[in-house]
Amino acid sequence: MKRATTLTGALILALAATSLPVMAQDGQAKEGPRGHRGQMFNFDDVDANGDGKVTQDEIAAHGAARFAAADTDGDGNLSVDEMVANMDRKREERMRKGAERMIERRDANDDGQLTADEMTPRNGGRMFARLDADKDGAISKEEMEDARKSHKGQRKGERGEHGKRGMKPDTSE
Repeated sequence: MKRATTLTGALILALAATSLPVMAQDGQAKEGPRGHRGQMFNFDDVDANGDGKVTQDEIAAHGAARFAAADTDGDGNLSVDEMVANMDRKREERMRKGAERMIERRDANDDGQLTADEMTPRNGGRMFARLDADKDGAISKEEMEDARKSHKGQRKGERGEHGKRGMKPDTSE
């Protein structure tokens, strides 16, 4: 029994130690920079006593609570099914928030729903124009591939001539 308690304690500490990176992946955060993936973590959720500071104990308690919430059968272990269900629940929450934001931004008649007209791109075809590099009124497979490569370079932060992202550096000299 003592060994089980020790192992459970070690598991909770390990979970607490990894809870901040896991929270960073949740995208639930409101504090700290995380780029397009959201914030580091929701400070107010971890700051249990509301004193404006987060202690190791609060991090550990928050990690233990997250574990307990995922452990739906209460056996002290997370099965694959419990982990997948927890991930699905979080994904659904993120998707719901995204859909709500989209309706909030695009719902021109304020009826809480989107029509096909409200869903059309608001950029006036600028994306199509950018992809249609030869300006022939159609996007070829090659143009699409070039755009994909350029976008991949932008995501990696590559900078080419004139400091523009996505352009390969000129190495001809």
